[in-house]
Amino acid sequence: MFSKSSNSRNGGSPVAATGARNTPFSIIGGDVVITGNVEASVDLHIDGKVDGDISCAALVQGAESRIKGHVTARTARIGGLVEGSISAEELIVEATARITGDVSYDVISIATGGQIDGKMSHMSGARATDLKLVKTDAS
Repeated sequence: MFSKSSNSRNGGSPVAATGARNTPFSIIGGDVVITGNVEASVDLHIDGKVDGDISCAALVQGAESRIKGHVTARTARIGGLVEGSISAEELIVEATARITGDVSYDVISIATGGQIDGKMSHMSGARATDLKLVKTDAS
């Protein structure tokens, strides 16, 4: 009834460990401190501290996170402290975000309470865009 054949033990396919080559994102946990540059070809979620430049496809920064260096990403959702410049095609600044440095963007969204202390410039500066006031139902 219960056999100990090798087929029953290894019948399933092996499970990929964390950090496998085909993972769609990488996570830097809240207890991790990195001193040095970080480069990722995939999306990156940072809850810890990074003292160095970051380059990735998409960045999500947690509210308790701190980055001290230049950030380059196609999309960036900033929720913590960034001491350095940011260059992103799409930038989302959360209410808990504090950015001290220049910001270069194509599309930007800043939540009420989000702070940027630095020069803000549109990536295609030659192209003039119209600013529009967006009202919410809460007003």
